[in-house]
Amino acid sequence: MPALLLKPGREKSLLRRHPWIFSGGVQRVEGEPVSGGTVDLLSSNGEFLARASYSPNSQIRARVWSFEEEQIDREFFRRRIRSSLATRHSLEIEKRSNAARLIYAESDGIPGLIVDRYRDVLVIQSLTAGSEFWKEGLADLLLEETGLSTIYERSDADVRELEGLEPKTGLLRGNLSSFVFPVTEHGLNFHINLQSGHKTGFYLDQRENRLRVRGLAKDKEVLDCFCYTGGFTVNALAGGARSVLSIDSSADALALCQENIALNHLDASRQTPLEGDVFQLLRKFRDENRSFDMILLDPPKFAPTAAQADRAARGYKDINLFAFKLLRPGGMLVTFSCSGGIDAGLFQKIVAGSALDSGVEAQIIEHLFQGPDHPVSLHFPEGAYLKGLICLRK
Repeated sequence: MPALLLKPGREKSLLRRHPWIFSGGVQRVEGEPVSGGTVDLLSSNGEFLARASYSPNSQIRARVWSFEEEQIDREFFRRRIRSSLATRHSLEIEKRSNAARLIYAESDGIPGLIVDRYRDVLVIQSLTAGSEFWKEGLADLLLEETGLSTIYERSDADVRELEGLEPKTGLLRGNLSSFVFPVTEHGLNFHINLQSGHKTGFYLDQRENRLRVRGLAKDKEVLDCFCYTGGFTVNALAGGARSVLSIDSSADALALCQENIALNHLDASRQTPLEGDVFQLLRKFRDENRSFDMILLDPPKFAPTAAQADRAARGYKDINLFAFKLLRPGGMLVTFSCSGGIDAGLFQKIVAGSALDSGVEAQIIEHLFQGPDHPVSLHFPEGAYLKGLICLRK
């Protein structure tokens, strides 16, 4: 077995069961491991620590498969997949939606692999050299264990470039008659696009938060920023919002938002789509002295890593500051960050600073997180990427 011998003291993270080893922690490579192949991780004195996938192009040089000296083979991955599926079954998500995340990478013990189910189609993302090395076998196992026949691949995330991998999209197994696919969630219907939608087609991590907004939106004038295909807009309308102004920079996303409103037989006259840049429009609304009872901020990822946190913090500060200025007394700001480089504590400080600079008194009435089908390993806190706050303006 090829091996990575670590520098003295660099085994500490592995002893805490964190699954990553960075290139700077490697003293030398023994043998000739291939990209994505399995290596042993050894302490500086040669003691076995873990078995991992090897990624020669990434700063994260190895990702742990197992902390035991066990064979990394087809049956190993079958056990991991079965465990992940059993966890989702126990959550009874199928009672609330026919779409769910089945495998969440490191948090489910299969680093680099994302698997989402949309009714009878699986969508996978292979994000690392290790998951790419095993992808074909993993695809076969997924079909065997779920009883499904169709897998669509959406391995087009930017992080693949860091692994030395080209983007890949397309049908991996089975057949599809259409890329536009219907899903249900808490009694509402949505059309998603498996081919061109963000992530794997829909933001499954916001399922419970969309329902929470539905419960709070009654009789409110709502501003939904970065609305995408209308997950929050549809829920606000279904919850009895008096009006919803939905902003996104993508005309295609707004068109699908309108389609989703119609799909649920909601009153389209209570919703206005607006294509444009959220930052510019928030400033414009401030200059026009506009105001709202509820403002939703669910922006794209500003900081994938901690190295970009400072620049991202300015972006979050700006949109939250203008949102507070546009919020009526007694109004609610529902604000999110999905940036891995911004932790929950920093995000709360940013929002607090935004309220302070806008001259607004506000209080947090609720913390929001990703859904339970996006579990977080206690040994891998990086898995907790989605942070949300519901703030009430005094």
